[in-house]
Order: sequence, then C-alpha cells, then structure tokens
Amino acid sequence: MPPPSSLSGLSRPELEALLVDLLGKVVALEQTVSGQREEIARLKGLKGRPNVKPSGMDKGTEPPRPANKKKLRRRGPVAPRVNIEDQVIKAVVPPGSRFKGHEPFLVQDLVISVRATCYQRERWITPDGRTILAPLPDGIEGHFGPELRRFVLMQYHQGQSTPPRLAALLRSVGVSISKRQLQRLLTDKQESFVVEAQDVLRAGLETSPFVSVDDTGARHKGKNVFCTQIGNDWFTWFGTRSSKSRLNFLDLLRAGHTDYVLNDAAYDYMRNNGLPAATIARLMGEPETRFCDQTAWKAHLDRLGFNTLSVTPDPVRVASEAASWGSVQAHEFLCDAVVLSDDAGQFKVGRHALCWVHAERLVHKLETFTDQHRAAQKKLRGLIWNFYGDLRTFRLRPDQRRIPALRARFDRIFRRRTGFATLDRLLARLHANKAELLMVLDRPEIPLHTNGSENDIRCQVIRRKVSAGTRSDVGRDCRDAFLSLARTCDKLGIEVWDYLGNRLKVAGHAVVARLEHYVRWRIRPA
Repeated sequence: MPPPSSLSGLSRPELEALLVDLLGKVVALEQTVSGQREEIARLKGLKGRPNVKPSGMDKGTEPPRPANKKKLRRRGPVAPRVNIEDQVIKAVVPPGSRFKGHEPFLVQDLVISVRATCYQRERWITPDGRTILAPLPDGIEGHFGPELRRFVLMQYHQGQSTPPRLAALLRSVGVSISKRQLQRLLTDKQESFVVEAQDVLRAGLETSPFVSVDDTGARHKGKNVFCTQIGNDWFTWFGTRSSKSRLNFLDLLRAGHTDYVLNDAAYDYMRNNGLPAATIARLMGEPETRFCDQTAWKAHLDRLGFNTLSVTPDPVRVASEAASWGSVQAHEFLCDAVVLSDDAGQFKVGRHALCWVHAERLVHKLETFTDQHRAAQKKLRGLIWNFYGDLRTFRLRPDQRRIPALRARFDRIFRRRTGFATLDRLLARLHANKAELLMVLDRPEIPLHTNGSENDIRCQVIRRKVSAGTRSDVGRDCRDAFLSLARTCDKLGIEVWDYLGNRLKVAGHAVVARLEHYVRWRIRPA
C-alpha cells in the first residue's frame, strides 16, 4: 500500500488498520530473515531452530472410545516363521526321582555364515565341434549367490544402511567383496525390479479410486532435485526428477509412456487453463492427434507456429501439459480417480481434492498481534475442528441427507468476517477451494488428509539423510524402484525378505506373484 501523505490526518481505525498491515509485513520480513539464517546455518553445518509442533487436529477429532471397552489382550505366545527344532536337555537327578514331562523354553537365534562354492562345470566337445558347458544352478548370476544378493538389497533399501558399512559387515563375517562389487550388486542388472515398480504404478493408476501425492527434496549428481510420491492404501511409487513442475507430474502419471495425445480430455484441459480458442482451433484442425515422443510433439508445435506466440499463458507449456494429460487418459489412468494433495500447484489435475490438515495448518500458524486476533483465531480453529470431526463421521457412515447441511455449514465458517484482515483473507482463499475440500461428500472413499503420503515419503527422506544422494541415473532409478516395492510389500502384507527371495530364486523361496496383480485385485497373498 502507498504511504499516507500525513499520519496526523488519519482516524484511529485507519491508524489501527495501518499498524496491523505494517505488523504483517514485519512478520513476513522476519520469516524471510529466519529462513535465510536457517539456510546459512545449514551450509555451515550448524543446528537449526526446532520445528513447530503440528496442531493435532486429526487426532483431536477422533471419536471417544467406549468406557466399557474390554482390556487389550496381552501378546500371545511367540510364533516364529521357521520350523522349530526340538532339543531335549537331560537333567541330573538323584535316584528315585519321578519324571514329570518337559518344560518348553523357546529360544530364537540367528546364524550368519559364509559359504563359498566352486562349481566344476563339465565341458564337452561334440562331434561337430561345438562346445557344451554345464549350466550353473538356478539363481546363480555372477560370483555372488542369491542369498548374499538378497541380504545386500534388504539391508541397503529396507535397513537404510550405507555401502561402506554394509561392506564392512560382509567382510567381518568372511565375505571377500569390494565397495565397487557391492555397488554393482545394488545397481547392475536390476531392470526387472524397475519394470515391476512401474507396472505397480500402472496397476494403481488404472484401478484405484484415489491417489495421494506429495514430494520432497533429493540429491542427484550433486544437485538439488525432487522426489515425487504417488500411492494410496495398496501401493506406493517414487520418481525422482530435476523438476517439480506440473508438466513433470503429468509425465510421471504417464507411467513410462512417452506419447502425447490430443483428445477431448486434452482440449478440456486447454480451455480450463486459459488457452485462447483460436490457438486450440489450430490443434483441432490438424488430422494428427497422437505423437510418439517429445521430439515429434515439439516438431508439430513448431509447424503450427506455437513457439512464435508471445501470449499468456505460454501456449507451448499449456498445450504440452494438455497433451500429456490426454495421454494419461488415453492409457486409462485416473479415469475416475481423485488426486489428493496438500495444495501444491503442480498436483492440481483431473478430479482434485485437498488435505484438511494442511488447510487448518494455515490458520494454526497464522501470526497474531492482539488479544482480539488470538481470540478470533482460537474460535475459528474450534469451528474447523468440529466441522472436520463431522466430516470424518460422514466418511465412515455416508448419509446423502446430511450433504446440504454440511455444505451450508462450510459457507458459514469460511465466509465469516472476524475483523482480523489477514485471517479474513485466508478464509476467503480457503473458501475458494470449497469443491476440493468437500470432495469427500461426493467420494466418501477418499481420505481427508495426506498423512499416508507423508508416511510413505519418510523413507526417501531417511535415505537422503543417510547417504546424501545418487550419482547415476541407474542408481537413482534403482533406489526409487526398491523403495517403492518395499513400501508396496508392506501395504500388501508381504515380507520383503520373501519377495526378494522369490525374485532372486533363492532355494526354498516363498511363492510371491507379481505385485501389480495384488494391487489390481487388492488382495493379500495366501
């Protein structure tokens, strides 16, 4: 706002409004300075300030437990997943004692041993001069056996170990292995796992009623990049790329497909994102509607003169996003599914829903300056908590008769005027997202928050803190694939140890089908 010509000519309400506005600017500047100080402290290796505790709205709105609820049962007897070997221990007793049976005492132990086998492969020369060499046993690939490969993959990806520590552990038990050989075990010839992780994503996008998405920072080739999570209650998938734009997100949603498609979904996307009708007509007037890759698509836009247009929004960007969304729909991904996010702009595609926890957090973290402001903030948070609790009840027991009342109640909460200008602007912003915040009324099967995504992406954050980042595209893809498969196994009730044993053909391994089959049918393996 421009500075007033004379402060003496302002009334008391005008002075108070000016003071509140200046206090808001001071707080914004303090936050900027605080962020810069934290970045300087991080670069210097110093300790940063503690994080602000969350508001606790989700836990605070849980329904009360019944008072007469039975006490929780104690843990039952230990049931190991291996065969129990009985061993009788003799006792020294005096003569005349009577035998009264055995008293069981179960002990679980772990045996780590190294076995080296030199396979003497027969070699024969046939009468016609061909050489026949006896094949290696099933599961043997390279000079390290499947049990060792399974142990390495398990410890690195699920155990969150580091290659130096893992190499030291293996050497201490007798394995002769170098850091380079260990790195090859983690990245070489792992294409089948990368493909299976991509198939899991495709199965989830084809069959799921909703997907929850989030992203976090990552390091790759010494640069800051972004890791995006896509998943729900049945699967998880990670993809690390150099950008977090909407075009990048749409590329991830194509699940490995590289084509660009112009269809009804693409044209609707262009209209909804402000592309002029005349520009859309150029694309609709061309007979070609499917392009195999980015090169062919950009050549098509060049022929139509899109790169010479200097308008807002950027026609090349919007058209590329639209064609990517058309490809997503053409492959029958997210046809009727809801995308649930924390209100990051790149995730706003298709049927979109917002996280209530992130919405309430904006009110929770709002800076207040007077008792009136604090009272208004506290009252509004109470109204939001009560409304959120009723939405949780509706989600568990949907009742179409309650929907009009809930929509009207939303309007009363977020259209009110509190006298706190910053809070009022925030309420107006949240009310503009009414359709996305109340998506649960039309689709009760979707969650009200993105807690699942934040829990999933935590393993990527831990991996980043433990080992900094990746140095090659192969290493990046392997890390994302194995963490995706491990999280998916956890959600499907499959032990990662059994999964790796099946894929690496360990002797006596458990039978585990491809994970996308379980995701499609949302069943647990027998």
